[in-house]
Amino acid sequence: MKGYLSIILHAHLPFVRHPEHEKFLEENWLYEAITETYLPLIQMMEGWLKDGMDTRLTITLSPTLCSMLADPLLQERYVRHLEGLIELAEREIHRTYWDKHYQPLAWVYHHRFNSLRETYFSYERNLVSAFRKFQDAGKLEIITTAATHAVLPLLSHHPSSIRAQILTARDHYRSCFGREPRGIWLPECAYAEGVEQVLQEANIRWCLVDTHGLLHAHPRPRYGVFAPIFTPNGIAVFGRDLESAKQVWSKHEGYPGDRRYRDFYRDIGYDLDYDYVKPYMPVSGIRTFTGIKYHAITGGDGEKAIYDRSVALEAAAEHAQNFLEARIQQMEQLREITDRPPHVVSPYDAELFGHWWYEGPEFLNYFVRKAYYDQKTIQLSTPFDYLRENPTQQVASPSASSWGEEGYLKVWLNETNEWIYPHLDVAMERMTNLARRFPESSGITQRALKQAARELLLAQASDWPFILRTGTSPDYAR
Repeated sequence: MKGYLSIILHAHLPFVRHPEHEKFLEENWLYEAITETYLPLIQMMEGWLKDGMDTRLTITLSPTLCSMLADPLLQERYVRHLEGLIELAEREIHRTYWDKHYQPLAWVYHHRFNSLRETYFSYERNLVSAFRKFQDAGKLEIITTAATHAVLPLLSHHPSSIRAQILTARDHYRSCFGREPRGIWLPECAYAEGVEQVLQEANIRWCLVDTHGLLHAHPRPRYGVFAPIFTPNGIAVFGRDLESAKQVWSKHEGYPGDRRYRDFYRDIGYDLDYDYVKPYMPVSGIRTFTGIKYHAITGGDGEKAIYDRSVALEAAAEHAQNFLEARIQQMEQLREITDRPPHVVSPYDAELFGHWWYEGPEFLNYFVRKAYYDQKTIQLSTPFDYLRENPTQQVASPSASSWGEEGYLKVWLNETNEWIYPHLDVAMERMTNLARRFPESSGITQRALKQAARELLLAQASDWPFILRTGTSPDYAR
């Protein structure tokens, strides 16, 4: 064994629960992620467990996501959503009866949706307990993030809010998983001096920053991003590896852009007659994605090729082999110039695997299986496992950073969203004053204080300024 590899998947969605509406458009963000990412990942890990594989994977499950996954109302609505997909796939099987290209794909979707439904009910509709099973079995490390995924450096002038975000997340993690969180995904990998004091108070052992956050640490880290550093108060800080990130994330070179993979944007929700798909739309008069897509990426602006599932899976296997060979080569080169086994950390948004990149779960499955059975150079590890085996590290202070555009905070603080922060400042001060004014509250006063705290935490989420910047659902975010 020449080095360690930690794959970290970050699963987070903003809190979108609207009982006041029978159907609500933004709730589809959750339903799509369950169908295309979370359930496929669970099925993948079930396969590893069934085959007796000693696997290691790390995943963030944000408190807002866990709250939605365990919520009875949203569970019931997701069942309705999934059964609608099954019904739509059945209609597609009949509609495409004479089409030898489309009908096999309609059957693929029908089988897939039924399989997901079976998995969902096998865990009594609670996916939090599903992920907990794999952690309890020692195959998965679940970490937390800030309570509502607030960009913590933007709250640094109000330390009480940073404490509220992190300690609330810790307490929520305990209620979900029956143990303390060992690690935390700093939202947007955004770090600024002072955050580590609250992490220490929460008894969190490690966190993750973007590459330059570690490379620009003081003093400069001897091993770059290929070993963590300890902050002066003992929090381990890991840095993102750019080489492995580029192979997956790069718009031009990344695997998900391969022409053989399924095209994300060509969906029957937009391609077919509106009256046909209308019963499966969350809001009348608005077309949205259904998840049934018949075309491959193909490339260029010409006619899209029909999606071939078997060809796409061959591509996923090829890319998994390529990713493995690249990591082996990387480890061997690093081992020649370092006096200890390097540790490569590869973090990704979980929703990339399945939602944006339909074959992503299969790629991950192929890669882990190849890494487990076909080589002895790389040891798959979680960051906490690595620290347990390598308890001595350099002491240094990370640099302010994020993994957003240009590496700092301009995505969440710019001309499209700067108006948010004066309102948040006032609300944070008022919340602190209220908490001090009623230190021993009970009854209706305590309920009002808790509701005020919920509303402030939800308003601090990084999702709203991000959406305002990208313009995807600005009215909802505003």
